[in-house]
Amino acid sequence: MPAPLNTFKKALADGKTLFGCWLVLADTFSAELMGTAGFDWLVIDGEHAPNDLRSILAQLQVLEASGSHPVVRVPIGETWLLKQVLDAGAQTVLVPMVDNAAQARQLVRDVTYPPDGDRGVGYALTRAARFSQITDYGSTADAQICLLVQIESRAGLLALDDILEIDGIDGVFIGPADLAADMGHMGNALHPDVQSAIMDALTRIDASGKAAGILSTNDDMTNDAINAGARFIAVGADVLLLSHAAQALANKWREPTE
Repeated sequence: MPAPLNTFKKALADGKTLFGCWLVLADTFSAELMGTAGFDWLVIDGEHAPNDLRSILAQLQVLEASGSHPVVRVPIGETWLLKQVLDAGAQTVLVPMVDNAAQARQLVRDVTYPPDGDRGVGYALTRAARFSQITDYGSTADAQICLLVQIESRAGLLALDDILEIDGIDGVFIGPADLAADMGHMGNALHPDVQSAIMDALTRIDASGKAAGILSTNDDMTNDAINAGARFIAVGADVLLLSHAAQALANKWREPTE
Protein backbone atom coordinates (compact mmCIF):
# COMPACT_ATOMS: atom_id res chain seq x y z
CA MET A 1 0.00 0.00 0.00
CA PRO A 2 1.49 3.40 -0.99
CA ALA A 3 1.42 6.71 0.89
CA PRO A 4 -1.88 8.61 0.52
CA LEU A 5 -2.21 11.00 -2.41
CA ASN A 6 -1.42 14.60 -1.46
CA THR A 7 -4.45 16.30 -3.00
CA PHE A 8 -3.05 19.79 -2.37
CA LYS A 9 0.19 18.99 -4.20
CA LYS A 10 -1.71 17.40 -7.09
CA ALA A 11 -4.06 20.37 -7.41
CA LEU A 12 -1.12 22.78 -7.61
CA ALA A 13 0.59 20.54 -10.17
CA ASP A 14 -2.63 20.61 -12.19
CA GLY A 15 -2.54 24.42 -12.22
CA LYS A 16 -5.52 25.00 -9.94
CA THR A 17 -5.90 28.10 -7.77
CA LEU A 18 -6.50 27.24 -4.11
CA PHE A 19 -7.79 29.48 -1.33
CA GLY A 20 -6.90 28.96 2.30
CA CYS A 21 -6.97 30.41 5.79
CA TRP A 22 -4.61 30.60 8.77
CA LEU A 23 -5.29 28.69 12.00
CA VAL A 24 -3.83 30.61 14.93
CA LEU A 25 -6.17 29.77 17.81
CA ALA A 26 -4.27 26.52 18.46
CA ASP A 27 -7.45 24.65 19.35
CA THR A 28 -8.98 21.47 17.95
CA PHE A 29 -12.58 22.67 18.25
CA SER A 30 -11.99 25.85 16.24
CA ALA A 31 -9.81 23.93 13.76
CA GLU A 32 -12.61 21.43 13.22
CA LEU A 33 -15.05 24.31 12.72
CA MET A 34 -12.75 25.93 10.15
CA GLY A 35 -12.51 22.59 8.38
CA THR A 36 -16.24 22.78 7.68
CA ALA A 37 -16.07 26.27 6.16
CA GLY A 38 -15.03 25.20 2.68
CA PHE A 39 -11.43 26.40 2.37
CA ASP A 40 -9.16 24.39 0.09
CA TRP A 41 -6.34 24.46 2.65
CA LEU A 42 -5.71 25.54 6.23
CA VAL A 43 -2.38 26.49 7.82
CA ILE A 44 -1.71 25.11 11.29
CA ASP A 45 0.71 27.82 12.39
CA GLY A 46 3.65 26.76 14.53
CA GLU A 47 5.54 30.03 14.13
CA HIS A 48 3.27 32.74 15.55
CA ALA A 49 0.57 30.65 17.26
CA PRO A 50 0.95 28.90 20.65
CA ASN A 51 1.25 25.46 19.06
CA ASP A 52 3.56 22.60 19.95
CA LEU A 53 3.91 19.13 18.41
CA ARG A 54 0.96 17.70 20.34
CA SER A 55 -1.43 20.52 19.44
CA ILE A 56 -0.33 20.31 15.80
CA LEU A 57 -0.95 16.56 15.88
CA ALA A 58 -4.41 17.05 17.39
CA GLN A 59 -5.39 19.54 14.69
CA LEU A 60 -4.13 17.22 11.96
CA GLN A 61 -6.37 14.54 13.44
CA VAL A 62 -9.56 16.64 13.44
CA LEU A 63 -8.89 18.05 9.96
CA GLU A 64 -8.52 14.58 8.48
CA ALA A 65 -12.30 14.33 8.24
CA SER A 66 -12.61 17.66 6.43
CA GLY A 67 -12.20 18.68 2.81
CA SER A 68 -9.54 21.23 3.76
CA HIS A 69 -5.94 20.15 3.33
CA PRO A 70 -3.77 20.87 6.40
CA VAL A 71 -0.50 22.74 5.86
CA VAL A 72 1.84 22.85 8.85
CA ARG A 73 4.03 25.90 9.22
CA VAL A 74 6.97 25.01 11.41
CA PRO A 75 8.56 27.74 13.54
CA ILE A 76 11.97 27.23 11.92
CA GLY A 77 13.48 25.00 9.27
CA GLU A 78 15.23 22.42 11.44
CA THR A 79 15.71 18.79 10.39
CA TRP A 80 14.48 17.34 13.69
CA LEU A 81 11.36 19.48 13.72
CA LEU A 82 10.38 18.68 10.13
CA LYS A 83 10.94 15.00 10.92
CA GLN A 84 8.47 15.21 13.80
CA VAL A 85 5.64 16.96 11.94
CA LEU A 86 6.00 14.65 8.94
CA ASP A 87 5.86 11.59 11.18
CA ALA A 88 2.78 13.13 12.85
CA GLY A 89 1.06 12.97 9.47
CA ALA A 90 1.65 16.32 7.80
CA GLN A 91 2.13 15.94 4.06
CA THR A 92 2.57 19.63 3.31
CA VAL A 93 4.94 21.87 5.26
CA LEU A 94 5.61 25.59 5.03
CA VAL A 95 9.02 26.77 6.23
CA PRO A 96 9.47 30.46 7.13
CA MET A 97 12.48 32.75 6.74
CA VAL A 98 14.24 31.04 3.85
CA ASP A 99 16.95 33.46 2.75
CA ASN A 100 19.29 31.50 0.48
CA ALA A 101 19.63 28.49 -1.81
CA ALA A 102 21.82 26.48 0.59
CA GLN A 103 19.11 26.67 3.23
CA ALA A 104 16.47 25.64 0.69
CA ARG A 105 18.54 22.66 -0.49
CA GLN A 106 18.86 21.41 3.08
CA LEU A 107 15.09 21.68 3.54
CA VAL A 108 14.61 19.40 0.53
CA ARG A 109 16.93 16.89 2.19
CA ASP A 110 15.03 17.28 5.47
CA VAL A 111 11.75 16.09 3.94
CA THR A 112 13.30 13.33 1.82
CA TYR A 113 14.24 9.79 2.83
CA PRO A 114 17.74 8.38 2.28
CA PRO A 115 19.73 7.93 0.16
CA ASP A 116 18.77 11.35 -1.21
CA GLY A 117 17.81 13.02 2.06
CA ASP A 118 18.06 13.12 5.83
CA ARG A 119 14.57 12.19 7.00
CA GLY A 120 14.77 9.51 9.67
CA VAL A 121 13.43 6.07 8.76
CA GLY A 122 11.11 5.23 11.63
CA TYR A 123 7.83 5.27 9.75
CA ALA A 124 6.61 1.92 11.10
CA LEU A 125 6.00 3.71 14.41
CA THR A 126 4.25 6.75 12.98
CA ARG A 127 0.82 8.12 12.29
CA ALA A 128 2.07 9.06 8.81
CA ALA A 129 2.31 5.36 7.91
CA ARG A 130 -0.88 4.46 9.77
CA PHE A 131 1.27 2.78 12.42
CA SER A 132 2.89 0.37 9.92
CA GLN A 133 -0.29 -0.38 7.95
CA ILE A 134 1.01 1.56 4.92
CA THR A 135 3.64 -1.02 4.09
CA ASP A 136 5.16 0.89 1.14
CA TYR A 137 5.32 4.23 2.93
CA GLY A 138 9.11 4.43 2.90
CA SER A 139 9.38 4.01 -0.86
CA THR A 140 6.38 6.18 -1.80
CA ALA A 141 6.21 9.00 0.78
CA ASP A 142 8.69 11.37 -0.90
CA ALA A 143 6.46 11.80 -3.95
CA GLN A 144 3.54 12.90 -1.74
CA ILE A 145 5.40 15.41 0.44
CA CYS A 146 4.84 19.03 -0.56
CA LEU A 147 7.55 21.48 0.49
CA LEU A 148 6.67 25.18 0.51
CA VAL A 149 9.40 27.69 1.35
CA GLN A 150 8.65 31.17 2.59
CA ILE A 151 10.53 34.18 1.23
CA GLU A 152 10.09 37.24 3.43
CA SER A 153 13.27 39.33 3.26
CA ARG A 154 15.35 41.30 0.78
CA ALA A 155 18.00 38.59 1.00
CA GLY A 156 15.40 35.98 0.09
CA LEU A 157 14.28 37.99 -2.91
CA LEU A 158 17.88 38.33 -4.09
CA ALA A 159 18.27 34.54 -3.84
CA LEU A 160 14.87 33.78 -5.39
CA ASP A 161 16.11 32.77 -8.84
CA ASP A 162 18.61 30.33 -7.32
CA ILE A 163 15.95 28.90 -5.02
CA LEU A 164 13.58 28.40 -7.95
CA GLU A 165 16.12 26.16 -9.66
CA ILE A 166 16.10 23.63 -6.80
CA ASP A 167 14.28 20.38 -7.44
CA GLY A 168 12.07 19.22 -4.60
CA ILE A 169 10.58 22.62 -3.79
CA ASP A 170 6.92 22.61 -4.78
CA GLY A 171 6.00 26.19 -3.99
CA VAL A 172 7.35 29.51 -2.83
CA PHE A 173 5.28 31.65 -0.49
CA ILE A 174 5.90 35.38 -0.12
CA GLY A 175 5.47 36.71 3.45
CA PRO A 176 4.19 40.30 3.10
CA ALA A 177 4.48 41.46 6.72
CA ASP A 178 8.11 40.50 7.29
CA LEU A 179 9.11 41.63 3.82
CA ALA A 180 7.52 45.03 4.42
CA ALA A 181 9.38 45.37 7.71
CA ASP A 182 12.69 44.36 6.13
CA MET A 183 12.13 46.95 3.41
CA GLY A 184 11.60 49.67 6.02
CA HIS A 185 7.80 49.76 5.89
CA MET A 186 6.77 48.07 9.16
CA GLY A 187 3.02 47.43 9.23
CA ASN A 188 2.49 48.66 5.67
CA ALA A 189 2.57 45.74 3.27
CA LEU A 190 0.46 47.85 0.89
CA HIS A 191 3.27 50.35 0.36
CA PRO A 192 3.88 50.65 -3.42
CA ASP A 193 7.50 49.51 -3.13
CA VAL A 194 6.49 46.42 -1.16
CA GLN A 195 3.65 45.63 -3.54
CA SER A 196 5.96 45.97 -6.52
CA ALA A 197 8.45 43.56 -4.95
CA ILE A 198 5.70 41.07 -4.07
CA MET A 199 4.08 41.06 -7.51
CA ASP A 200 7.45 40.76 -9.26
CA ALA A 201 8.35 37.79 -7.06
CA LEU A 202 5.00 36.07 -7.68
CA THR A 203 5.42 36.52 -11.43
CA ARG A 204 8.92 35.01 -11.34
CA ILE A 205 7.80 32.08 -9.20
CA ASP A 206 4.89 31.31 -11.51
CA ALA A 207 7.11 31.54 -14.60
CA SER A 208 9.49 28.99 -13.06
CA GLY A 209 6.78 26.33 -12.95
CA LYS A 210 6.62 26.27 -9.17
CA ALA A 211 3.47 27.31 -7.31
CA ALA A 212 3.40 30.88 -5.99
CA GLY A 213 1.70 31.65 -2.67
CA ILE A 214 0.71 34.69 -0.62
CA LEU A 215 -1.28 35.76 2.44
CA SER A 216 -3.58 38.70 1.77
CA THR A 217 -6.61 40.07 3.61
CA ASN A 218 -6.95 42.99 1.19
CA ASP A 219 -9.18 42.23 -1.80
CA ASP A 220 -7.31 44.48 -4.22
CA MET A 221 -3.99 42.94 -3.24
CA THR A 222 -5.49 39.46 -3.49
CA ASN A 223 -6.72 40.10 -7.03
CA ASP A 224 -3.37 41.62 -8.03
CA ALA A 225 -1.58 38.58 -6.60
CA ILE A 226 -3.80 36.19 -8.56
CA ASN A 227 -3.16 38.17 -11.73
CA ALA A 228 0.58 38.03 -10.99
CA GLY A 229 0.45 34.24 -10.79
CA ALA A 230 -0.37 33.31 -7.19
CA ARG A 231 -2.00 29.88 -7.03
CA PHE A 232 -2.29 29.22 -3.31
CA ILE A 233 -3.66 32.24 -1.51
CA ALA A 234 -4.53 32.55 2.17
CA VAL A 235 -7.29 35.13 2.50
CA GLY A 236 -7.76 35.30 6.27
CA ALA A 237 -6.99 33.98 9.73
CA ASP A 238 -9.28 32.46 12.34
CA VAL A 239 -8.16 34.88 15.05
CA LEU A 240 -8.90 37.88 12.81
CA LEU A 241 -12.30 36.53 11.82
CA LEU A 242 -13.27 36.07 15.46
CA SER A 243 -11.72 39.31 16.67
CA HIS A 244 -13.25 41.50 13.97
CA ALA A 245 -16.69 39.90 14.27
CA ALA A 246 -16.61 40.20 18.06
CA GLN A 247 -15.56 43.86 17.92
CA ALA A 248 -18.25 44.64 15.35
CA LEU A 249 -20.94 43.00 17.49
CA ALA A 250 -19.79 44.77 20.64
CA ASN A 251 -19.67 48.14 18.88
CA LYS A 252 -23.14 47.57 17.42
CA TRP A 253 -24.75 47.42 20.87
CA ARG A 254 -22.37 49.51 22.96
CA GLU A 255 -23.80 52.83 24.09
CA PRO A 256 -22.14 55.70 22.22
CA THR A 257 -19.64 57.66 24.25
CA GLU A 258 -19.38 61.43 24.32
